[in-house]
Amino acid sequence: MDLEYTFPRGFWWGAAASAPQTEGAPYEDNKGKTVWDYWYEKEPNRFFNGVGPENAFKFYNNYEEDIKLMKKLNFNSYRTSISWSRLIPGGVGEVNNKAVEFYNNVINQLIENGIEPFLNLFHFDMPMEMQKIGGWENKEVVEAYTNYAKICFKLFGDRVKKWTTFNEPIGPASGGYLYGSQYPGIVNFKKAIQVSFNTMIANAKAIKEYKKMNIKDGEIGIILNLSPVYPRSNNLSDLRAGKVADLFFNRSFIDPAVKGVYPNELVEILDNYSHLPNYTEDEINLLKDNTVDFLGVNYYQPRRVKAKENMPNPYAPFMPDYFYDEYIMPGRRMNPYRGWEIYEKGIYDIMIDIKENYNNIPSYISENGMGVENEERFLNKNGVIEDDYRIDFIKSHLKWLHKAINEGCNCKGYHLWTFIDNWSWLNAYKNRYGLVSLDLKTGKRTIKESGYWYKDVIKNNGF
Repeated sequence: MDLEYTFPRGFWWGAAASAPQTEGAPYEDNKGKTVWDYWYEKEPNRFFNGVGPENAFKFYNNYEEDIKLMKKLNFNSYRTSISWSRLIPGGVGEVNNKAVEFYNNVINQLIENGIEPFLNLFHFDMPMEMQKIGGWENKEVVEAYTNYAKICFKLFGDRVKKWTTFNEPIGPASGGYLYGSQYPGIVNFKKAIQVSFNTMIANAKAIKEYKKMNIKDGEIGIILNLSPVYPRSNNLSDLRAGKVADLFFNRSFIDPAVKGVYPNELVEILDNYSHLPNYTEDEINLLKDNTVDFLGVNYYQPRRVKAKENMPNPYAPFMPDYFYDEYIMPGRRMNPYRGWEIYEKGIYDIMIDIKENYNNIPSYISENGMGVENEERFLNKNGVIEDDYRIDFIKSHLKWLHKAINEGCNCKGYHLWTFIDNWSWLNAYKNRYGLVSLDLKTGKRTIKESGYWYKDVIKNNGF
């Protein structure tokens, strides 16, 4: 068959997920509580339809069949995370042997089925015992995380060659310390900056420990959600607004991760408003000396901004949007269920930016996907969800990714979010993202039309 879009040999095809969104079994086999377990116990009303983390699709008990299903869809790679609170229930202390057995089994079965495991160390799931002492605000937690990372490398590094330190480190910082979408729901910009900085120190410390091990063919990176920023116009005020938004939401993480330094303009802004984090010279040197081998890029939507139309409220909490307003572009195409703009060219613009400004570091699309409500509407007579909209979404993003690769961008793969419809934080199962549908009552897995299409894409290394 003639393919219009063919991807490089060895391209990583698969899907992404996380421990807290898939494993379930939050209280089995001595697992410790995460912040999500605790928050759900205290405020179940915050979670969509009152559905908490125990309702994840039970990968902990069903991994064998789920991995067989991955193989059926031709995956050659799969990214998930290790649950810190499952491996070390209190965040520090004894290692949970049941957890070691579980993760060994998952890794081994993935490899046996020709699927390369990509393992991430932290996906929003701070052990509650660590949060009690301040979470990422506290540098003791940074040390505890470093020890946890070292344990993971020793236990699983002989077989796992692709590691990442964090998924979207901006999530706990902004969600937990600015916008109330993650625990502890604090609104304090300076604390958010400190949390962000400490997270990047933890990233550097984990990289340092990994490099010490000299694992053959081993690589370690970080996963960032990069939303290209588009100003409303070329007016200087709009351009300045776009520059600041980009510094806060993109450069504040990609620069220290890849270059080992923070952008001077960002430092100046924070200094002018007395919001610099507490740091030491040793920490600054640590960042310089321990940068990532590769970059995972999560892309969902662009960020559009304009110059502020009104002065900020002097009595309101200091926020990033002190410097800009959101711009609602006329005619933008939306995913009405998630409330996110669909803009496929954004994936190309990110790749070009990495090529031009970050030395074309090896990267891959670590998440991209479309969440839709009430997909049962699209069931056909054979019980298969006809999700043509998801196929169109993936296809249109892959076309732009293909263009970027043809122009020299060093992109190694594409992981869809996600494999099976999974539990998603406060939204629970409101929006479905999977290639495979999940019956919440029975746990039955059924491949969607997009799953069969994606299977063929992987088989043909293109479409």
